[in-house]
Amino acid sequence: MTVWRAPGRINLVGEHTDYNDGFVLPFALEVGCTAAVAPGPAGSDGWSVRSAQQPEPVVVRRSGLAAAPDVPEWSRYVLGALWLLTDRGVEVPALDLEVDSDVPSGAGLSSSAALVCSVARAVDDHLGLDLDDAALFALTRDVENDAVGAPTGGMDQLVSLRGRAGHALFCDMRSHETRAVPLDLAGSGLAVLVADTRAPHQHSDGEYGNRRSGCEEAARRLGVPALRDVAAADLDHALARLDDDELRRYVRHVVTEDDRVLSVVRLLDEGRLPEIGPLLTASHVSMRDDFRITVPEVDTAVNALHGAGALGARMTGGGFGGCVIGLVPESAVEPAGEAVRAAFADAGFGEPSLFTATPAAGAHPIAG
Repeated sequence: MTVWRAPGRINLVGEHTDYNDGFVLPFALEVGCTAAVAPGPAGSDGWSVRSAQQPEPVVVRRSGLAAAPDVPEWSRYVLGALWLLTDRGVEVPALDLEVDSDVPSGAGLSSSAALVCSVARAVDDHLGLDLDDAALFALTRDVENDAVGAPTGGMDQLVSLRGRAGHALFCDMRSHETRAVPLDLAGSGLAVLVADTRAPHQHSDGEYGNRRSGCEEAARRLGVPALRDVAAADLDHALARLDDDELRRYVRHVVTEDDRVLSVVRLLDEGRLPEIGPLLTASHVSMRDDFRITVPEVDTAVNALHGAGALGARMTGGGFGGCVIGLVPESAVEPAGEAVRAAFADAGFGEPSLFTATPAAGAHPIAG
């Protein structure tokens, strides 16, 4: 049996910039997904998939993606790697796969990438394929895009595969080059407090895809390969060339968000971590007012964190629900959490889940 674990992630800053060939700054979490791969039973000619979070196993015949049967969505994240490897000429034998995740589903912490990356690494190791970093990244991104139909840009897979403890991962989403950036929270007397609002978050719904297609249309009208190619200094000129208010808002968010990522990276490189707080807050305002992907629960959590002394706070993830992060002094973690709970109670929302997050390692093998 071959066992690998891959983490979920928090995106410190850089939302909806990944599919615009821009910049992102996520870090891997301690929560993640464990995938175990073993040979199928003698005489088997199929793939069997089990999940600790799902009551029924899924058993299918071996095939490529075009011949893939209709199966529950969660199992497509597991079987997708097998289908795509088959399409790419790899002889994938009968296998039994078991997965177990402790990443909260629907929270915007990339439970899907943790699932896909743990399976891909375990299958690669089990079959002795020796896929390099680029090939593994391409496979995991294609599973979400092609096998599942979620139009994600690849950030989640990069950090799940390449994350480093104690660091954020600066990702150039055009070249897919990455660099570890120090994120010494304890050394600065700070913590990242995460508030899972429990407002459902789902990438494969229409709103995420609408934002992506809108950004692509704006780039086409501006005559650039992607919105990453609009410099911050040229933003006003670019906006003046667009006659669609919605597209102008999308462009303004993406261009300013890329600039915020670069500014945060510079500050972290210089050891000025507390100074990133206002940039995190500005990111949230842009997501709320320009990209319009926040919901009342996340706005309430952000406001409560600010009122409790957070240096900065923002929604993290693709939007329309999920988690909020606050950069808070270590001494303020408990009162800040209580402020969020109280604000939710006053607003009639359900109980949020609160925890602190520290940067963890990317995908790694587990002794079987």
